[in-house]
Amino acid sequence: MKPVSAWLLTANSKLNDSSLPAVYEQHAVGYWLRVYLTGDSCWLVVSWPKGSRIGFRMAYAPNDALVLEQPATSGERITFRCSSLIGLFETVLELPGEGIPVIRLTTRLRPAAPLLFPYWPRDIVVLGAAGSDLLAEGNVRVSQVGTRSGQLYFSLTRPAAGSVFYLQNLTALSDYNQATETSAGDTVGGEWPEIGFALPPTQKNKPLEAGQQYIVSDAFIALSDEVPADEAAMARQYLDLLAAIYLRLPLPPTSYKEWPDTLKKGLADLQDSPGCWSQVDGHHYFNAYVCDYLTPSEIMVQLAILLPLLDYVEWNGDRLEVMKKIKAGLPPFYDEDLKTIMRWHPKALDKLNGEEEHKKPLVMDSWYLQHPMLNLSRLALKGDKAAEQLFLGSLEFVIKVARKFDYNWPVFYKMDTLEVIKAETQPGKGGEKDVPGLYAHVLLQAWELTGEKRYLAEAEKAALKLKGSGFEVFYQANNTAFSAGALLRLYKITKKEVYRELSYLCLASVFKNTRLWDCNYGYGKNFPSFFALFPLNDAPYTAAYEEEEVFCAFHDYLRHAEDVDILPSLRLLMAEYIRYLVDRAVFYYPPMLPKEMLAEKVKTGEVDAGLWIALEDLHDGWEKSGEVGQEVYGAGNAFGILPRHYMRIEKESFMICTDYPTYGFSPEKHRPAKFKLAGDGRLQSRLVIVKTDLKKLPAFEVRVDDIRVTGQEINHGHLAYIIPGNGRVTVNWK
Repeated sequence: MKPVSAWLLTANSKLNDSSLPAVYEQHAVGYWLRVYLTGDSCWLVVSWPKGSRIGFRMAYAPNDALVLEQPATSGERITFRCSSLIGLFETVLELPGEGIPVIRLTTRLRPAAPLLFPYWPRDIVVLGAAGSDLLAEGNVRVSQVGTRSGQLYFSLTRPAAGSVFYLQNLTALSDYNQATETSAGDTVGGEWPEIGFALPPTQKNKPLEAGQQYIVSDAFIALSDEVPADEAAMARQYLDLLAAIYLRLPLPPTSYKEWPDTLKKGLADLQDSPGCWSQVDGHHYFNAYVCDYLTPSEIMVQLAILLPLLDYVEWNGDRLEVMKKIKAGLPPFYDEDLKTIMRWHPKALDKLNGEEEHKKPLVMDSWYLQHPMLNLSRLALKGDKAAEQLFLGSLEFVIKVARKFDYNWPVFYKMDTLEVIKAETQPGKGGEKDVPGLYAHVLLQAWELTGEKRYLAEAEKAALKLKGSGFEVFYQANNTAFSAGALLRLYKITKKEVYRELSYLCLASVFKNTRLWDCNYGYGKNFPSFFALFPLNDAPYTAAYEEEEVFCAFHDYLRHAEDVDILPSLRLLMAEYIRYLVDRAVFYYPPMLPKEMLAEKVKTGEVDAGLWIALEDLHDGWEKSGEVGQEVYGAGNAFGILPRHYMRIEKESFMICTDYPTYGFSPEKHRPAKFKLAGDGRLQSRLVIVKTDLKKLPAFEVRVDDIRVTGQEINHGHLAYIIPGNGRVTVNWK
């Protein structure tokens, strides 16, 4: 028998006592919900139709006996008040509604004295069948890592019952975290069978104040009677249960951000700041980080900036001389001996000191070859002949590498010998597991560019290597998102269901690495962080560059999915990620943040608090941000947002902006403007008529699904409208 703690052993024994009376019970959508008082704890026990049970602790007073008042019912909300020596607990149980059953449990504590909690037990007990002392068997598929979502996704396998998605709304705990100076990171997890949420232990002299009410738990629990039979079913269930909970979450408000103004400032600093540039062999190159003169120029950095700039100039018809500088510096990255582009500029290799594994002349990080190839292919498909030459000239080498590793890429390898330098991210974890999808994307681009079917066949071979990776398919956020787009395209081309399912797996892995809570404590009060995305599985911060590229990848996925039957939960989650990024990405720019929250010591280069170049890293509220550096290659933020969210109307003094992605807008069809929002109608989007000069705006008529909606004037004279997330919109003016 697996060892368990005293807390679990006694809780299991008490809840299995057949003589223990329920103080409340309710049958809801096939599940029995019963509340029990067991001395120092108050429990909600959920019974599955097949008999298995799980207990969720609602209140806990160590070494005490809770006294429960008569439950108070108001509609679908039942309130339980428990008094104890440590204070008054109040738990509100919200019953599930239509669709996937989702229960909400919100517990508040009003301490009777200044309180310290050196330890707190986890709040889930997996009980098994009624009348049996044997704990249920099961497996945890996803749990919180660092400051990601406070999530726990698990299945009960014996006795067979189903699955649970538990999400702790960590936003609600901000007052607790602020008072105790604790973090909400790593609070949801545990080892089976002791799982769930545990309050972070309080620090000495940082107590909860007597008489002040604190939320100590705000749990959303989605229930299913399905145990996923395979990887594809697991990904679908994860996304569906997450979306069901998302619809019940109290979502933070957003506001319109002046992205055109932000872009102007960022473009000026990108072009004119000396810290952004280096010169090599007569060419100008962007540094990876502001004032980073110790690292050689990298082709990935140049292309990661060039492509968003290209999006921008195609949108507004402008010409940027800086783009000529970037393009002129690309050919020197090509190695005539190896017949491929290289990561580092060959004339600056003397700067590589080998202090890190990848900082050696011929060492390649697997994704660092595929990513520039993807961007070169995009340029080539837009008619850039120089980019096409570099792309096609490197393609056979890239294919040779893929076949050498049997489409399973290590972390680092040598370009000349293909010797593996580092095989795995961690022992037993494998290499960069999303690179097969990124490679498949590159080969799909080659097929589209040339029409050669062998490239399509190569893309399929690589894509199938993603099978069996589970949630570990995620190595780096942008590459996993690009993989999802390639897989959807493969599905559309071949009609093979496996590719659509694998695209779901990639996207589920991306959403697993997001933060569905707002860090409103410490420095976190200075910037919104809801629905932020972490770049790596174990990264301790969110990052500007990966977020911007995932944002663009989601737009592309939705564009390809316009006429494809995909999971409704995916449309909902992708549109909402996009909406929140448009709201919060401006806070990656240091002028938007107070100087006292910026790191004094910077790993790479320098941080200029007045420069409109994004910080790489935003951290937990108790940590300063920008310690990695100011990320020049993350400059694409604004250049990605404007072309995708601002609709230009020729010869008019306004633009139309939405915070959701859209389908169907044509700038050539001036009046009326028509388009469809690409999200979910159960949620709302903001449409803004944006003034572009000092002229008075004309009179507007905005209709959604042929129903007229009214707007409200906001800052700078813009007009804002709130509309459903999948509405068909018509904007007319006089």
